[in-house]
Amino acid sequence: MMKKHNFSAGPCVLPQEVLKKASEAVINFNGLDLSLIEISHRSKDFIEVMENARSLAIELLGLEGKGYKALFLQGGASLEFLMVAYNLLEKKAAYLNTGTWSSKALKEAKFLGEVAEVASSKDANFNYIPKGYTIPEDADYFHCTSNNTIFGTQIKDFPQTAVPLVCDMSSDIFSRQLDFSKFDLIYAGAQKNMGPAGTTLVVVKEEVLGKVSRAIPSMLDYKVHLDKDSMFNTPPVFAVYVSMLTLQWLKDLGGIAAIEKINNEKASLVYNEIDRNPLFKGFAAREDRSSMNATFNLVDEAHKDAFDALWKGAGINGLNGHRSVGGYRASMYNALSVESAKVLVETMQELEKKVG
Repeated sequence: MMKKHNFSAGPCVLPQEVLKKASEAVINFNGLDLSLIEISHRSKDFIEVMENARSLAIELLGLEGKGYKALFLQGGASLEFLMVAYNLLEKKAAYLNTGTWSSKALKEAKFLGEVAEVASSKDANFNYIPKGYTIPEDADYFHCTSNNTIFGTQIKDFPQTAVPLVCDMSSDIFSRQLDFSKFDLIYAGAQKNMGPAGTTLVVVKEEVLGKVSRAIPSMLDYKVHLDKDSMFNTPPVFAVYVSMLTLQWLKDLGGIAAIEKINNEKASLVYNEIDRNPLFKGFAAREDRSSMNATFNLVDEAHKDAFDALWKGAGINGLNGHRSVGGYRASMYNALSVESAKVLVETMQELEKKVG
């Protein structure tokens, strides 16, 4: 049976070999005749998984020896909205608002202090990334969202600032080369480029912590998690294990440099067709288009049933757009093949032939 072409926005496509190894580990892990999900999280076998996952994350981001540590936590990026503010917000924070998730991050930060919204693209339903804004010099940190899954926009140039830089990279982490040492804290839900839902990667420069005067509850305190080597409480063992396998897969492929080339090829195929084909129009501003999530609409909604039948018939899954945008969204995460992108393009061309 052929596996579907999975354009789901998250949880999403994972490498076939990772799924195979993970399924084997659920039955018999490391030849122990025990399942990965029934052994102690304190056993040497699982501690090795956690340490390997943490070190692979730092290595792939090029942050070894630069004062960073990785954590695999729970609660999704949504809990990080609050944790970031708990740990870093003393008086005032600056936020760039580029979509649904940055709006939510901003809302949570307001519980703990003053929040300055330095710019927003809400005026155009978040179809672009604001430019030319000013970050207050007295801000405790500046927060941005690198990629907006719902609207299909992506920050291409991050601001130069003396203020600590915090970024939610949930939907494009490990997908493109950046100077990750520009960031003081990065967080990302696993369910896009890393693994199944259930764990959140946090990469933090240790020197930015310990500067707020408030008492922080243990579960929300990054220092507590760092002191316990990301094992303060029982970790989500399966999600961490699959994330480790995915990061190893990426390393074996040649790391971020190698996957970025593949991601650019997929994005070019899809965007070129959106722009060429008179039946479709792109949603996001061209210069801000995401290489992970291509959002597009039919010029004439009368063709919707015909197009839906074509892509579903071609074995494509997860192409419907988010209700905030409508239309379609092709999520092209690391594990999506170039072949899948080509199949999508073929269905778009097929519609043109049918209608023409």
